[in-house]
Amino acid sequence: MELKQLLEKQRAFFATHATKDVNFRVASLEKLREALLKNQDKINQALFKDLHRSEAQAYITEIGLCLQESGIFIRNLKKWAKHRKAAAPFIFPFSQCYIKPVPFGVALIISPWNYPFFLSLLPLMAAVAAGNCVILKPSRVSASSLKALDEIISSCFAEEHVKVLQLGGGSPDDMLKEKFDYIFFTGGIDTGRKVLAAAAEHVTPVTLELGGKCPCIVDSDIDIEKAATRITFGKYLNSGQTCIAPDYLIAHKDIKDKLVGRIRQKIKDMYGANPKESIDFGRIISDREFDRVASYAEGINTDRSARYIEPSVMENQPADSLIMNEEIFGPILPVITYSTIDEAINYVNAREKPLVLYIFSNDKKVQERVLNETSSGVACVNDVVVQLSAPGLPFGGVGSSGFGRYRGKFGFDTFSNLKGVMKQTNAIDIPLRYAPLSKFALKVFKFFLR
Repeated sequence: MELKQLLEKQRAFFATHATKDVNFRVASLEKLREALLKNQDKINQALFKDLHRSEAQAYITEIGLCLQESGIFIRNLKKWAKHRKAAAPFIFPFSQCYIKPVPFGVALIISPWNYPFFLSLLPLMAAVAAGNCVILKPSRVSASSLKALDEIISSCFAEEHVKVLQLGGGSPDDMLKEKFDYIFFTGGIDTGRKVLAAAAEHVTPVTLELGGKCPCIVDSDIDIEKAATRITFGKYLNSGQTCIAPDYLIAHKDIKDKLVGRIRQKIKDMYGANPKESIDFGRIISDREFDRVASYAEGINTDRSARYIEPSVMENQPADSLIMNEEIFGPILPVITYSTIDEAINYVNAREKPLVLYIFSNDKKVQERVLNETSSGVACVNDVVVQLSAPGLPFGGVGSSGFGRYRGKFGFDTFSNLKGVMKQTNAIDIPLRYAPLSKFALKVFKFFLR
């Protein structure tokens, strides 16, 4: 089906107001949850073909989080969709004010290849929960996952409600020329700029979930063994192709060498002497991505035919080097040092605002200084990546790492127009507000409006 026809079909369905029925929304999410439970083998196979992701990692990073999120929406949606009381003005004490969450209409969700189910289905659940129709455009790079997503979505949604768009007959640029009621984009900053520019043509509201270089500050006052284990887990998960992975370490000079040594040992502990043979170590998604990441990998073992890059640590990188100025999105971890916490904070603040900032320290004053004196979309203390498992936390960027929030109720609110409503009583009136305005009326207004 052509995009224009699909848009018209979804607009017509939205105009029936069927999606505004909260019971319809809950039932739709229950169907999706059942489809996820039923199709776990299909998802596992697709992720292994695309990214060499093991069954355990597929569940931890995608299936389990999608099931968790769906359960949260199903349990809480009726409460979230209710009117929210708001304060009435003192001058109109008998009026009723409330906030009414209403759907935007037809939402376009553009999702990436690195976590093709999680980063497609979480915003999709939020959009459906809010009562929208959805056109989902996943990345074609993760081809097996795209096929599986299409089959799963088609099994539980009518296309006039939710449809996966594979763009067989058009380009993404052509797609963005169409008018949508909301656009939710997850991906790189260059494409994000194009999405934002296209949305501006129609004054369409947008959420941008972008990437960037996520710094990880490691203080001298830490448990090195525990920090090394957690950093290794988060950095090399999905072969480093995680937007919230620590992109580089800023390690205190007193512990840098020991920390690097332990991370190298942890790589062996987790993935063996030859990570290429490990079921738990992923592959780079495509030849194009392999060539880009391999350009950073001087002296590192690589195999283009297998799209394999060895998990590695690179020390003492110059601040102006390419690897310190571009998002790596691969299994290479640069490490630089600092002497004082001021140096580390200044280094972070001299660069674009990150999606996530990590700080390892047992000193609460150091923790608070880093949290207070830096700007990031999200922050995590004494661990990495795991903050994404907290459904009560909003997720999103700031500055060049994006804007807008989702997860649970934050996602519901993102895909809802929070309409303010005031119902005025006809029982009484306040004639003082009508012209001609007297000096007494002015005194009354000055008393109440201050």
